[in-house]
Amino acid sequence: MKRTMGRSGIEASAIGMGCWAIGGVFYRGETPVGWGEVDDRESDTAINAAVEHGITLFDTANIYGAGHSERVLGNALSSKREKVIIATKFWSMFDEETREVTGASASPEDIRTACDQSLRRLKTDYIDLYQFHNGGYAADEAGEVIETLESLVDEGKIRSYGWSTDDPARARAFAEGEHCTAVQFQLNALRDNAEMVALCDELDLAGLNRGPLAMGLLTGKYTRESTLPDNDVRGPNAPEWMRYFENGRPSQEFLNRLDSIREILTSNGRTLAQGALGWLLARSGRTFPIPGIRTVKQAAENAGALEKGPLTGQQMSEIAELLT
Repeated sequence: MKRTMGRSGIEASAIGMGCWAIGGVFYRGETPVGWGEVDDRESDTAINAAVEHGITLFDTANIYGAGHSERVLGNALSSKREKVIIATKFWSMFDEETREVTGASASPEDIRTACDQSLRRLKTDYIDLYQFHNGGYAADEAGEVIETLESLVDEGKIRSYGWSTDDPARARAFAEGEHCTAVQFQLNALRDNAEMVALCDELDLAGLNRGPLAMGLLTGKYTRESTLPDNDVRGPNAPEWMRYFENGRPSQEFLNRLDSIREILTSNGRTLAQGALGWLLARSGRTFPIPGIRTVKQAAENAGALEKGPLTGQQMSEIAELLT
């Protein structure tokens, strides 16, 4: 099951692989912003399994693991480059050795430097989708960023670009750029984002879905008794924006919402994760959910959602009514 990414004409699997988790541990000051320790060999195997199961879209960012996610992805996909679509992001600056965030910049010079560094880590000479990774950047100052990205398109270093933001005004400003083709925003069965979905329809943009499994809640792995470690972005030291987990434990509010729709999501032989991804596929023909994948089992399960397809209109209506 493939979809076209907005105005670009680029085709990719309707479900991608999010690559934040495979970056491993990294920090913003004392705050952990990774998903804990990872095994690079397992990540490599999972990436290859994803490709074998029909997943062709891989979404990462230069900051994930302070460059480590891009390196792992580049090593795994170097022999398959023409078969896959690679999306990465820019904005943050970091120290690869200490795995610490050191700053951020959207100046033309620093965007160019970040792009060249990502190309080297990814072992490629072009990026399919290059995304601005600062959801709060002033929309009226985005013109220079767009100009820089358009120049990178002209030079063949990127094919298209987008903004990772949940703000319609910012997405609209970026969409004025000729080769803007996507916006990445929060969307899942527990937390709709109707305004951004409508904007994608209006402006002919692809919608890459952050948090498609609610940071893991929609996998069914976590219960009311679960706790997350200190070095996990969902743990006790989680950043303020973390809503699905509180003080290192699953949010009771979101667990209650999940309980109310669990039966529908797991109907027709779907796993809970497959039902949640089926909800996203049904929500809009422009959606590209990018769940994190760390294991072969997760790759096979998420790809299985492509085979089972979108939820029905009746199922979507029932879920909407239950969550109202």
